[in-house]
Amino acid sequence: MADPSIVFTDVNERQGAFHRRIFLMGGVTAFGLFALTGRLVHLQGVQGEKYKMLAAANQYNYRIEPPPRGEILDRNGKVIAGNRPSFRVMLEANLIKNIDDTLDQIAYVLPQTLSQRRRILRDINQSQRFVPTIVAADLAWEDFAKISLYANDIPGVVADMDEMRTYYYGGAFSHVVGYVNKINAKELAREVEQTGGKPDKLLLHPGFRIGKSGIEKTYDVQLRGQAGGKKIEVDARGKVVAEDDEGSRPAVGGKDIVLTLDADIQSRAVEVFGEDSGSAIMMNCQTGEVLCMTSSPGFDPNLFVSGISGPAYRLLAEYERLPLLDKAVGSTYAPGSTFKMNTAIALLAAGVDPSERVTCTGVYRMGNSSFRCWKPGGHGSVDMRGALKHSCDVYFYTLCNRAGVNGIARTARMLGFEQTFPDLGIEGQKKGLIPDTAYKARAFKKDPTWHPGETVSVSIGQGYVNVSAIQLATYIARIANGKKAVEPYLVRKVGSELEDHMSRFRDLGIPESHIQIARDGMYMVSNDSDGTAFRQSQLDLGPNIKMSGKTGTAQVRSYGSGTRKAAEWKYKDHGLFVCFAPSDAPKYALAVVVEHGVAGGKFAAPKAREIMRLALMKDPDIQKRIIGPVSTAVDTAALKAGAADPEVDTLAPEPLTDNIRSD
Repeated sequence: MADPSIVFTDVNERQGAFHRRIFLMGGVTAFGLFALTGRLVHLQGVQGEKYKMLAAANQYNYRIEPPPRGEILDRNGKVIAGNRPSFRVMLEANLIKNIDDTLDQIAYVLPQTLSQRRRILRDINQSQRFVPTIVAADLAWEDFAKISLYANDIPGVVADMDEMRTYYYGGAFSHVVGYVNKINAKELAREVEQTGGKPDKLLLHPGFRIGKSGIEKTYDVQLRGQAGGKKIEVDARGKVVAEDDEGSRPAVGGKDIVLTLDADIQSRAVEVFGEDSGSAIMMNCQTGEVLCMTSSPGFDPNLFVSGISGPAYRLLAEYERLPLLDKAVGSTYAPGSTFKMNTAIALLAAGVDPSERVTCTGVYRMGNSSFRCWKPGGHGSVDMRGALKHSCDVYFYTLCNRAGVNGIARTARMLGFEQTFPDLGIEGQKKGLIPDTAYKARAFKKDPTWHPGETVSVSIGQGYVNVSAIQLATYIARIANGKKAVEPYLVRKVGSELEDHMSRFRDLGIPESHIQIARDGMYMVSNDSDGTAFRQSQLDLGPNIKMSGKTGTAQVRSYGSGTRKAAEWKYKDHGLFVCFAPSDAPKYALAVVVEHGVAGGKFAAPKAREIMRLALMKDPDIQKRIIGPVSTAVDTAALKAGAADPEVDTLAPEPLTDNIRSD
């Protein structure tokens, strides 16, 4: 057994080790305190302002306030497009930890949002983080009140009121005024390209809309206004605590647009069209103001403001009468006999004597071809005024090549055909076609030569000729004016600034004596008892107020030797009527096109009469004439002009020759 041993330790040695540990720990602690003190000094002294700003940014949020869109009014101050209050619910995704849970909470209060869940999630994923997402818009007051009770308890949910675009006349102005909707990716890219930088945050705001068509699109920038900002104080969870009025900036509303249109006349035009398809355009033939510009049938633009459903859009797009197409500017037609005033003026420019007579037997022969007049048996002997009065085709067949197609085309362009009108303020205008020898050489390489028989077709507004309704209205306005090449426009005032259009009108460049002969013929059409539109042109506003007009029928297909009657709507002829009034002091010009309306005198003229009556009765100066003393000097020259022709059935359609086609 080993002996036990005793070990002695040096007390001084243990005390020295303890002191070393104390010194080491104290040094580390002192260094840490020094570093912490230095960091605090750096944060508060050097970077104090920076973190003060960050703290304020966390405390305050700025919400973009979309400006109220400017209103669109008619010439008498009636609001066509305005804004109305609308209740909505939005999500601020940057304040939400779990989107699904939040949507479940909202759906508990608003069950209708369940069907919109996929759309909401898609919008959140596609939007930038600072842009709120609309969960439900245009809520009923009861639903808005319910969600408002719980909004403060659900992080990221905002229930507020905004303004929604509304169109008070429904489809009456749908094409000319247009509609607004959310900006799409293509439009946003165009905005970025134009500004050369990042997109304006206002464009991405869920309550903001841009113009998509019509005046809303053309004057979108003026109607937008300037965005405002609301400074709000929030807590750590993002809930609104208070609003800082001093730091907020009010939005500036867009400018109001005052149009030349008259809401009463526009509504009357829509009423007389009913279910028919076509357009009606009325102009002041002295100023160029457009008082009426309809395209029927229309559509309700209110459907597009919040987004139209797919099935509803397909119903509109697939309907054969094309309610989404603006027929006033976006469709072209063969003008038919309404083109004959143009041909007559071209013949006068070529030196044809208006008193020269042509015997119409019902058929005109050129070589091996026969061109028939609309009236079997013909009109007998007619001069230029009589040819316009009876719409005699053979007269124009016989003389048209004296002016030639180039002469007819030159006059047509002077009168407003084959051109668009920038001052109108509407996109989608079609230029149409007025053929000449250069067109034939360019378009038909195998047969570039213009043939005299083709001029025969052009002379009565058929063949290659295609024009729009707005061009027809301008054409008649220039004939009625006689001096200036008036151009149509729709906007009278932007904000407080009046638009000046009339100073840009050029001289018409056609002798007034030539214009007067065309006007005489139109007067006889509507006021001689054997005129082709006599019964349909009586305004019944007293002997002081007369209307001058011209009927037209345009084929939509070639009939050959078959019957002209078509069972299907889409194969029937178009009916046209153009007119101006009062006859002795023209003020209003009107063009009416009834698609597949068979005959201008029977279907288009009665519509034109009703529209014109209202315009005349609303005019204060003409009201005085209606109730004033009877004048015995109303267009005496026109009444005496022309020979007495055989009476025609004024209710009968005005057929064209069977062997003349319309493209």
